[in-house]
Amino acid sequence: MSSYIISFFSSFPPELATFLIGMTPVGEIRLALPVAILGYKLPIWEAFFWGVMGNMVPVTIILSFAKYFHLWIHKRSGWFASAWVKYLDRAQHKFAGDYQKYGLIGLMIFVGIPLPMTGAWTGALAAFVFALPFGKSWFSILAGVIISGMATLLITVGAGRIF
Repeated sequence: MSSYIISFFSSFPPELATFLIGMTPVGEIRLALPVAILGYKLPIWEAFFWGVMGNMVPVTIILSFAKYFHLWIHKRSGWFASAWVKYLDRAQHKFAGDYQKYGLIGLMIFVGIPLPMTGAWTGALAAFVFALPFGKSWFSILAGVIISGMATLLITVGAGRIF
């Protein structure tokens, strides 16, 4: 998969490609770091910086505009409105329980776990669903992205040395 990603972004400078991969909802920093380090051979600190920055752009947009988007989509009906509600329900279900009980610390841990559907995009939507304050949510998600990035970095550097 990383060879497909690298070929897709081959016309971009490696830093921009890392930034853009970090912005994607599926890849986030968990894909941006391995591609940047193993594929583009970027220095670790540079790959980490661009991956985190890219991952935080959608978070900022989601936290800033989810309320307005939700109000707009709520007035509409149809397939997209129902898909949006289902996605919010999934985010709420994923974050509910122990994570919700611990608030912002739970949000940081939730985002920090480098597994599918526990990233910054879902964390930002969970912060919206549970009406967590923008600034505090943003910093909790940033801390979670850094934790997830560090775990991904350890795995990537280890795998790079093994292979």
